[in-house]
Amino acid sequence: MSSSVTPVPTTTRDDSSNDWIWMGMALLAHTGWGAYPVLARYLQTVTLLPSMSLLAFGNLIALAVFAPFVLRRLDGRFLLQPAIWAFAFFVVLRAITNVLAARYTLAVYVQLITLMTPLLVALLSFLLFRDRLPPYTWTAIGFSLLGSLLLMSGDLAGQGFTLVLTASDWLGIGLALVSAISLAFYMILIPRTVKSAIPGEAVMLVQLTVLTLTTGMISLMIGEDWSRYAVIGATDWAIFFGFVVFVMLGSNLGQIAALRHLGAPLVSSTMAWRLIATLVLAALLLGERLTSFWQALGALIVLATITIYLRLQRSF
Repeated sequence: MSSSVTPVPTTTRDDSSNDWIWMGMALLAHTGWGAYPVLARYLQTVTLLPSMSLLAFGNLIALAVFAPFVLRRLDGRFLLQPAIWAFAFFVVLRAITNVLAARYTLAVYVQLITLMTPLLVALLSFLLFRDRLPPYTWTAIGFSLLGSLLLMSGDLAGQGFTLVLTASDWLGIGLALVSAISLAFYMILIPRTVKSAIPGEAVMLVQLTVLTLTTGMISLMIGEDWSRYAVIGATDWAIFFGFVVFVMLGSNLGQIAALRHLGAPLVSSTMAWRLIATLVLAALLLGERLTSFWQALGALIVLATITIYLRLQRSF
């Protein structure tokens, strides 16, 4: 799975003493989504696994682990709901563009675009459905763009305040933007289809199934070489299974649990943690580090802007 939001039943906020446990789970889920572009980039550019095979094989394993626990409890009639197939469409589009974005540009650039999703949701809802634009949205967009430009200054080699992006970077950033817009539409659909009463587990099951089948067929159609899996080493297998278990499966399930106990506003208010996770893991695994004052300043601006914006929305 590469969608970072799964629809769950609306529940009453539980102000119990165990809230810190669920907040910890939310942070772990955000850490997983922060790791996503780093691990996806490593597996495609270092391990050299074909992109579509990575999604197909990874989702197949996640499906094999997840399905036995939910199939016996789910009513097959949920497959007749149009909403669940709309969710699945945007998840497939999101997954394919997201994993390809990580192939063509730096992990932190992909995560920067992903963090813009709440702003894209607000803007698209305003433009397409005439919903009220949340306060400070334009201000947040402005500061986020400023921070992103600063973070992209130089080429992570200390060249100062110069925007240096290759053709590959632009392609990756464009794919990441399509991915973020797909996720935004996915999130917009959630409150508009509550009446369908589709369980979160059902949506996840369909998403895993559709992703496995779709990316598997694409992989076969374009002739990807799956023999690469037979020659990779133990470290690469460990990273692959970490990608599948911790991100594709663990982050989704952890986020579902946190959303049910804390509610979407509180869980989403810590979304900026993903950028920190991406920066740390990219430095350790890929050697992609911030090396200039401008890049560090840009990262701080984006972190502060997204955090403050999401927390402010909880008060309106």
